[in-house]
Amino acid sequence: MEMAYRERWQAEIAALQKILSEFDLREECKWGKPCYTLAGKNIVIIQGFKEYCALGFFQGALLKDPKKLLVQLGQVQAARVMKFTSAKEIATKANTIKAYVHEAVAAEKAGMKVETKPQEVPVPEELREKFRNDPRFKRAFEALTPGRQRGYLFHFASAKQSGTRIARIEKAMPAIFEGRGFLERR
Repeated sequence: MEMAYRERWQAEIAALQKILSEFDLREECKWGKPCYTLAGKNIVIIQGFKEYCALGFFQGALLKDPKKLLVQLGQVQAARVMKFTSAKEIATKANTIKAYVHEAVAAEKAGMKVETKPQEVPVPEELREKFRNDPRFKRAFEALTPGRQRGYLFHFASAKQSGTRIARIEKAMPAIFEGRGFLERR
């Protein structure tokens, strides 16, 4: 898997890597992205998006965030990201970034974890009907990881009209048969 928009955010990625190199963290490649770990535990990850480059904190909900820089993306409970649109912005915020990373490292060393609650995601009736009519599709869906299943369920259930839910299910079927998650469909 390759990091999305890597070319677009080369300078920003390099600036973040330079800051993170000052920490006693191990840089690894996970999900095609630079991920920084401490004793095998994920601390932060650099990600490229269409509109911004992000530094993601795996246990970001634990951080105090006095500068209000952390953003929750989607339905995640623990992770938070800092968004950047230029290497200059990263340089300007370097001390703040370091402070947040120090806090994340300290939280990991202290064994702190975000208390997550299992999310109940309703299974749309259109999907239940598809499962009844196509047992092979049901088996393929059930073979997905719980996170991949939730991703699809959020996507399907967020449609207001039944026809849209059906169209989304039909469009997702090839990726589900291949074992790919909603965000991996490209």
